[in-house]
Amino acid sequence: MEMKSENACFGGVQGVYTHASKATGTDMTFGLFLPAEAKDGPVPVLWYLSGLTCTHENAMTKAGAQGWAAEQGIALVFPDTSPRGDGVANDDAFDMGQGAGFYLNATQDPWAKHFQMWDYIAEDLPALIGAEFAVDMDRQAITGHSMGGHGALTLAMGLPGRFRSVSAFSPICNPTDSDWGRKQLTGYLGEDQGSWAAHDASLLMAERGFDGPVLTDTGTNDQFLDLLKPETLAHAAAARRQQSILRMQPGYDHSYFFVSTFMEDHVSFHAEALYAG
Repeated sequence: MEMKSENACFGGVQGVYTHASKATGTDMTFGLFLPAEAKDGPVPVLWYLSGLTCTHENAMTKAGAQGWAAEQGIALVFPDTSPRGDGVANDDAFDMGQGAGFYLNATQDPWAKHFQMWDYIAEDLPALIGAEFAVDMDRQAITGHSMGGHGALTLAMGLPGRFRSVSAFSPICNPTDSDWGRKQLTGYLGEDQGSWAAHDASLLMAERGFDGPVLTDTGTNDQFLDLLKPETLAHAAAARRQQSILRMQPGYDHSYFFVSTFMEDHVSFHAEALYAG
């Protein structure tokens, strides 16, 4: 692991680090905010998964999360959204390839060689962070925006017992029935739609739900609302009586102005779960 930068931030440290990933077979970069409490021992950790076209840097600099995390004594992890570099497959479209890993393990060429983002987020990066930093891996929560909201929800439901809480901003809720999903799931996983269900939050909610609290926020003026399909997640959660708060926020769009507006709510929501018991 190589430290790229470390800056004092709200009494703690905002760092950026690069490491060789076994999962992706590439160098990967991530951001990590450690609050002041980490100087005295391990702190809970909140994962933030970013959306299409983003790197580790977008949420790290735009979401305004560090101040609220510092108040709660919580670490923040900002992973990249895909493998990158020479020899890594890409696509001319913004919603496929580099910057658009969709937090799954690709099985189809040319993506399978490097696009193993599920394993990267579920195994590779947690192992590194748990070994190298003062974080309590028994107290984890996860959130994300757009494609990252999709990833947060599917990882939370796909890894029972890993996360104490899950939230999302403008998540892609039903990719198996959306133009933000069918193209990518076909490209990464192939034509067999049976393999798609593990990466659809609405289907996972209907099948198994989440053993903990769920919070989502989506703006009523989101320019991608028909692609996100928040109603499908709401229907699935209601049908299984899942503990959840699924909000539509009047007038808000898909931007980081929206994300930063409700970040305090999300960090406080996770803090309650992370410090319970």
